[in-house]
Amino acid sequence: MDIALFSPASLFADPDGDSNDEETKESHQNFVERKHQFPGMELIIREFSFHQLNANLLWPGTFAFAEWLVQNRSWMAGRRVIELGSGTGALAIFLHKSFNLDITTSDYDDPDIEDNIAHNCRFNGIIPVLPHIKHSWGEIFPITNPDWNLVIASDILLYVKQYPNLIKTLSFLLKSYKPQASEEVSQKSQSNDACLLPRPAFFMSWRRRIRKEDESLFFNGCDEAGLEVQHLGTRVYCIVPREVNC
Repeated sequence: MDIALFSPASLFADPDGDSNDEETKESHQNFVERKHQFPGMELIIREFSFHQLNANLLWPGTFAFAEWLVQNRSWMAGRRVIELGSGTGALAIFLHKSFNLDITTSDYDDPDIEDNIAHNCRFNGIIPVLPHIKHSWGEIFPITNPDWNLVIASDILLYVKQYPNLIKTLSFLLKSYKPQASEEVSQKSQSNDACLLPRPAFFMSWRRRIRKEDESLFFNGCDEAGLEVQHLGTRVYCIVPREVNC
């Protein structure tokens, strides 16, 4: 499969202020539709012209993470996945279409975000739409017994003040999960160079630039919450409860 390269030009209008040829605007000007190249496919994603929670654009980490997941697709086999900070839903849509992945989107408790993700699902041929959880980090999670064995996210470390809330939600999802007997996979069945990804685990891709001190605040907070962080390369991180390792 050819790997599509991320182009910053796909995110924004041309420097002269005009939209690029791939961009069309809806008549009410509340949204903009753009074509985005993902590995092996093109998606048309409707984005907010503006959203106060930055749920309006696809950030570089989305494309880099998509490429990385394609190259490590065996780690997702048989997984039930929830994405934190889904935004437009583009990454979840790509993963579902590429791997028929069982994936749930989630984001801030905002009906406009949920409606837009549903729109993007339908526009890109996913009917019924992907399940969605409205949840503001740090608040009580609406699902008492989460059954997702893989949590993913890309470029979600923008707001430093939200780190404690994010870690609280992440800790709940990872530590409340109860593995099923059918999920037990023997380490011996894996090739020597393969990572037997624990269940549950959190995969995060981070490409937006933030201060090293801020980044450290998140990782130190994970450590204090009993979560183990491992850098897998290309700014992809695996985070698991401390009693298990990547």
